[in-house]
Amino acid sequence: MSKPLDRLALLETFTRIADRGSISSAARDLGMSQGSASRQLKDLEERLGVQLIRRSTHSLALTEAGLEVLADARELIARWDALEEQHGPDADILRGPLRVVAPIALGQLHLADIAIGFQATHPMVTVNWRLEDEPIRFAEIGCDCWIKIGPVTDENLIVRRLGRVERLIVGAWNIATRLEARTPDAAEGIPFVTLTPFEGAKIRLSRSDDEQCDFTVTANLSTNNIMSLKRAVLAGLGAAILPKWFVAEELESGTLIDLFPDWRAATLDVNLAYLPVRRQPRRLAAFIEALEVGFRAIPGIRK
Repeated sequence: MSKPLDRLALLETFTRIADRGSISSAARDLGMSQGSASRQLKDLEERLGVQLIRRSTHSLALTEAGLEVLADARELIARWDALEEQHGPDADILRGPLRVVAPIALGQLHLADIAIGFQATHPMVTVNWRLEDEPIRFAEIGCDCWIKIGPVTDENLIVRRLGRVERLIVGAWNIATRLEARTPDAAEGIPFVTLTPFEGAKIRLSRSDDEQCDFTVTANLSTNNIMSLKRAVLAGLGAAILPKWFVAEELESGTLIDLFPDWRAATLDVNLAYLPVRRQPRRLAAFIEALEVGFRAIPGIRK
């Protein structure tokens, strides 16, 4: 094996150890002994002149230098993958791993169908579909792209907006009957449940003519889980701001009511983030295209 390929193999072993959090698990994945994986890690540390991983009896953790090297290693491996994909045999067939992180509720209800359809169309691509609402450290978690509701603050990533989420105040019939009018002025007289971190005690609504209205609510329940929030609303505990894509079926059936039809909460961006490599692997570019097409069919999300 040539020296450049040796170096790439060392990087691949290091990234697998970082992904798995264990040298023995990484070794099993790569079909080598634990001793070989340990030697490759030591070889890489000696070549770079830095400690990449701190080892203890029961765990390992990346050093600050390790985190920096991990980000660079992923980019180099992605570039190699793109080169191999473009010039290798059967270059017209998409193949290889695709690791995606997506928000939990949207990932379960709508985005999973896009991912399943993509994999069915490209059976040589292996999709790792991870659902996560909390912010991630992109290089550390080891993914090809990250779909996130709300801003992406990592300046090392390319961020593209996939769509804007329409959000409205909904409630069950027992809440709707308590309203004296379908205007925000009546909102302070009804109970609310809220989703953190997107809503606090003060809520702002806007109308199509750009008129705005602010009002204060006292939440009977607050949660960081949108599934729990929806269950509370369906149970009649209170009104809540929810994305239209999440309650479209309930609005159509009448289980939930659009309490203020002329007013909407601020939209939220759905963003896609990925590493700024010069040439993306074709499987990632194709998946991004599938995402953009699929987003057009999701109710309550506009470009």
